[in-house]
Amino acid sequence: MTGALLLAFIGFATAISITPGPNNTMLLASGANFGFVRTLPHLAGIAAGTMLMVLLVGLGLGRLLEASPPLYALLRYAGALYLLVLAWRLARARAIKPGPKGGDGRHRPMRFADALLFQGVNPKAWVMVVGAVTTYAPRDGFVRNVLTIAAVLPLVSIPCIALWAGCGVAMRRVLDRPSRVRAFNMTMAILLVMSLYPVLID
Repeated sequence: MTGALLLAFIGFATAISITPGPNNTMLLASGANFGFVRTLPHLAGIAAGTMLMVLLVGLGLGRLLEASPPLYALLRYAGALYLLVLAWRLARARAIKPGPKGGDGRHRPMRFADALLFQGVNPKAWVMVVGAVTTYAPRDGFVRNVLTIAAVLPLVSIPCIALWAGCGVAMRRVLDRPSRVRAFNMTMAILLVMSLYPVLID
């Protein structure tokens, strides 16, 4: 991978990591409800999950999905269904006192393993990973280029998605009433459903 191509990939990864999507919407909600520290496992799971996907796609899963459109469609719609479930849970979440600990004991931030596995059914993550491997990994030294992308992607994406969690934390000052927290969670649930639009119309 040339230096120019690497810079182009960094620009691509920055743009797609920082723009709205299911991960960033959930990180914003988690930061607001639980604070930054309790959101870190969720954030780390996203980074690890996308890095693992780059390796899997680069090592052959991408070709399998390309050769089997029904399998790819199943994956997309399973992801859409799971996002709807997450949106429903978020919309029904009770108001959480925005203190240092946060949470009412029944509503908790997403765990590392949950966030990692969620990337496998996250439509935006697939767009990013497949786009990265097919566009920015030249065939000459393909495996080495895939490993480079897998290593660089978290370095670029973590600050971008952390910004969303940080914005959620900043909003905790405004979310000082149960009614405001409920309204915020409902809004986040609606945005999560809206993020399915590209999947449903494709």
